Amino acid sequence: MSALARFADVAGLPEPDLSEPAVREFANQFALDVSSVDGAQRAAFFAATGDQAFAVVQRIYAHDFAPRVRSVLGAVLPEFAVPDPTSFGGDSWTLLEAFMVEVARLHDLDPVITELVRLRGARLHDCAVCKSRRSRDAIDAGADDTSFAAVDEWSVSELDAPTQAALALTDALILTPYDVPVATVRTARDQLSEDQVVEVVLDVMRNAANKIAVALGADAATVTDGVELFTTDADGALTVL
Repeated sequence: MSALARFADVAGLPEPDLSEPAVREFANQFALDVSSVDGAQRAAFFAATGDQAFAVVQRIYAHDFAPRVRSVLGAVLPEFAVPDPTSFGGDSWTLLEAFMVEVARLHDLDPVITELVRLRGARLHDCAVCKSRRSRDAIDAGADDTSFAAVDEWSVSELDAPTQAALALTDALILTPYDVPVATVRTARDQLSEDQVVEVVLDVMRNAANKIAVALGADAATVTDGVELFTTDADGALTVL
């Protein structure tokens, strides 16, 4: 099954029940700025959802990000057919894991762009564990500390044009998904192939699963000094080195 077909399944997850005020507030903060979910919001969410908290936040994630993907792809590639959502009634985490693996198998982007897109999202969502990791594949392909630091001010950096186009798309998905800047659309069309645009957009959604951990307060880094390296194999499996 393709990554886009998996996306359609994810987009078809049932909507979370937002009738409880605590769940609605949590979901709104999740979408607006997940890094600002506070202890009181989190505690109220846990009290309202009980042992279903993990399942509920997975559905919040799906219904937060699937429309972003559709909006940004529609702005950049208006003639591109995004598969319609299907109705999915199974285990949501099994589906999300399958989606993430399918996206990790895409290789139209070089490893450096893939890693900088991931790291930009990690910084914007303030995911501690994601910020503490670096891709061994990207380093082997030429990325270094200067490249990694450049994601914070990518628009005035010396990163090449395709990388900046990918990072502009990343920002659009996270910050302005329903008002994609004209310049972002133009540079994406000029600097990236259609397949690369799709891969960036799906990469950002895949990486944004870190919002689940951040929202639940489960994103602590596993290193206290420096960074840990990881690699992604041809089957999409991530291994921390």
